[in-house]
Amino acid sequence: MTLPFLSDVIADRGARRSRRLGLLAATSAIASALLLAPASAETFRWATTSDPNTLDPHAANSAPVLGFLNNVYEGLVRRDRSMMIEPALAVSWEPLDGDETGWRLFLREWVTFHNGAEFTADDVLFSYERASGETADTRSWFAPVTDVRVVDDFTIDFITSAPNPIFPGSIANFMIMDRDWTTENGAATPATDEERYTTLNTNGTGAFVMTNRQPGVRTVLEPFDGWWDEVEHTITQGIYTPIQSDATALAALIAGDVDFINPVPIQNVARLQETAGIDVIVGEEARVMMLGFKHDADTLVLNGEANPFLDERVRRAVYHAINVDAINTTIMRGSVEPVSQLVTPEMRGFSSSLSDRFEYNPDGARALLAEAGYEDGFSFSFVCPNDRYINDAAVCQAVVGMLAQVGITAELTTMPVANYWPELREDAFDMYLLGWSPGTFDHEHPVRFLVSTPNEELRLGSWNFGGFSNARVDELLPVVQSEVDEVARQAQLDEITQVYQNAVAYVPLYSQPILWGVRDGVELSPRSDNFFILRWVTVE
Repeated sequence: MTLPFLSDVIADRGARRSRRLGLLAATSAIASALLLAPASAETFRWATTSDPNTLDPHAANSAPVLGFLNNVYEGLVRRDRSMMIEPALAVSWEPLDGDETGWRLFLREWVTFHNGAEFTADDVLFSYERASGETADTRSWFAPVTDVRVVDDFTIDFITSAPNPIFPGSIANFMIMDRDWTTENGAATPATDEERYTTLNTNGTGAFVMTNRQPGVRTVLEPFDGWWDEVEHTITQGIYTPIQSDATALAALIAGDVDFINPVPIQNVARLQETAGIDVIVGEEARVMMLGFKHDADTLVLNGEANPFLDERVRRAVYHAINVDAINTTIMRGSVEPVSQLVTPEMRGFSSSLSDRFEYNPDGARALLAEAGYEDGFSFSFVCPNDRYINDAAVCQAVVGMLAQVGITAELTTMPVANYWPELREDAFDMYLLGWSPGTFDHEHPVRFLVSTPNEELRLGSWNFGGFSNARVDELLPVVQSEVDEVARQAQLDEITQVYQNAVAYVPLYSQPILWGVRDGVELSPRSDNFFILRWVTVE
């Protein structure tokens, strides 16, 4: 049966909240595979497709890790339900006076870690040194920081190379670790390529304590009795289970084996909305999906021949060959919004004057390829995850077909995301799929991570896998970071946007939808970063 488009089912995207009623019953085979007992009023069970590959908050700058760890660790600041910055382990902050630029943060007293240790400014200093170190995947967050100084036990200064008005918002996911616990367990530095004690164990100050961890199987969280903040949730235990199979996840939700799944498979949204006792929450995530290229290699990974993607005309041809409207219609069921930039229109710094995508134009793509000397086409490697983004493998397969129509052959390889990130970091690709959600909700964020010339010393371009480089972008970025005049800052971001659009640094596709399935009696609060915050969950 052909299902209706989400755009038809949900005429008002602003409402986002679904109707309810009937799908399939869970089979006994699926139920026994899950090995889950029915949820009680005190227990909340949830499932997603991507289990965190580490529990070290400084070892992975990815949404599955940071979203999960926001329930266990805390930062100096945090984001509320509407994504506004609010106090967390810092109660207030102010720009530094005098000759130096930066921020002074006043820390919360009487906070303890889960092991009972007192939280102080020394833990913040240690966490900064750890999170900005050479082995940290979060080091780019601190590119503007030149020094961190402890003023007293509950006051700390972050010195920046220039005025940095966006700095407080840029560290919302900078999680604080206990110096003594971390060092005593041999994890003074994070590890991205090997296991540390902190890979499987946690000790935060957050609302929940991890009491059991079985990677790829199940993780159990329980409320932290010593948490400093007001408790809003009503649960006594949270049990997380990664479920990669769409059918298994749906069956578990319908059977009551789990209370919440993310995402709901797009092809099942309309049917799930008609299932008794189930709600589907539909929204738009801040994440932009895009295609990236190898910009910094003279030869292709696939066959060692000259790299056509060094030619802007070839990259532009790829852009013109991709029919995002068709992807939306046939694969995403009308649930996505095409994008033209590395941020969505809701983000600070979006360039409204540059909001038009390059048109879908296969004839123009073929002409550009011929002009660049590839009238007979070429073959290249294309890598994609198959369990990270909604319908990621299907979208990549559609891209392969569209590129074939203009005469170029993408040899597609899909893999689990746990294998995918190492492949990208080892340059084992010619073209790849990436989704990016700006942690600061500011256009500066993807510019810093995705468009700046990779520079380990300056901690820039850490997710710029293709090695795109432009001197003007590199010149403007520190200006954007320090500019306090909003009009001037927007003009600078407009210029950067014009540069990366014209150069086709990436091919922006669409913003990913939020599709949450939840059973009746459960109240939760989705955010546009698609982080699941357990402390906001109530269970009747």
